[in-house]
Amino acid sequence: MEAVTMPVDVPERSSGTPQKRSWWAEPLKPYAGADLRRSLVCLATSVVPYLLLWPVMYLLLPVSYALTLLVAIPASGFLLRSYIVFHDCSHGSFMPSKRANTWLGVAIGLIVYSPFHSWRQEHAGHHASAGDLDRRGVGDVQTLTVAEYYDKSWGSRLAYRLMRSPWIMFTIGPLWALALQPRIVPRNKRPRIRRSHLYTNLALLALVGGLIWLIGLRAYLLIQIPMILMAGAAGVWLFYVQHQFEGVLWTRSDDWSYVDAALEGSSYLRLPKVLQFFTGNIGLHHVHHLSPRIPNYNLQRAHDANEFLHRAPTISLWDGLRAVRLKLIDESSGRLVTFPQARRAWARSAAPSPRPTAKPADQPTA
Repeated sequence: MEAVTMPVDVPERSSGTPQKRSWWAEPLKPYAGADLRRSLVCLATSVVPYLLLWPVMYLLLPVSYALTLLVAIPASGFLLRSYIVFHDCSHGSFMPSKRANTWLGVAIGLIVYSPFHSWRQEHAGHHASAGDLDRRGVGDVQTLTVAEYYDKSWGSRLAYRLMRSPWIMFTIGPLWALALQPRIVPRNKRPRIRRSHLYTNLALLALVGGLIWLIGLRAYLLIQIPMILMAGAAGVWLFYVQHQFEGVLWTRSDDWSYVDAALEGSSYLRLPKVLQFFTGNIGLHHVHHLSPRIPNYNLQRAHDANEFLHRAPTISLWDGLRAVRLKLIDESSGRLVTFPQARRAWARSAAPSPRPTAKPADQPTA
């Protein structure tokens, strides 16, 4: 398909949703919506191999746990890829009908331990507020400004440091985000969202309980925990670097725009092809945020064919790994900064301004 060049400086303000007919909608329209054949292929290369490798790992347990862990590596990749299918279902982009997306999303939600309706609502909030400093906290990684951080107590700053520590993010973080936090039924949500958590928990209780009854608790944990840790750690990292990287755009609501949040506040993470496969092309996050109706298997084609998408920040695997150092938003420079950089910025802002030198009085004439 011939590349389409579109203006990139068209102002588009939004209170959280894109305008009905936007300049970028027409060139991206051919890539939006499900292709049933390609969706079935995607299922056959994500959910199906994950479900097939699970019993293989069980059969390998009495042979060698090292072999079990070896098989857990690709199985974790397929679990992560299954999460991308779940994610696409939440946007209504993976299957041709709304009902099919919902039923498939609910079913895969049991594989990835997530209540579909609740996750869909929260993720929609993330799309509507990503990069907006005044609407943080909706489906994103908690990120404070330098001023907010130093305004907190010593204990709160320590808690924030621990939460943003790679050792916590990639060990306890996956267990919390994938297995534990979704089990909490929120009291302040609508009944439908509470039921989503409750019914998912009950279904998982039956599913996991049945597996434990068949193979035992020890075997279940030896198989499932490594996959949760590996797939969850990769998922946490992906979600982090999609909106937290060198040069990312964060603005206040008055200056926020949907297009800028997608094309300057979301990254194009260029991964090796094998990693791009297992991550379901979600590294092309700028395309996804601009048009969530594009299924994962069309993201690369949409990017390649539309020149205006190339303005998005491109980061490498190494850039993404280094981005974990970035912890706070420095509003004075508009950058994400490390803790040492934040300390220097805060010291400069807190330093008293130099007092003007008084001019000497005119000397009297003789």
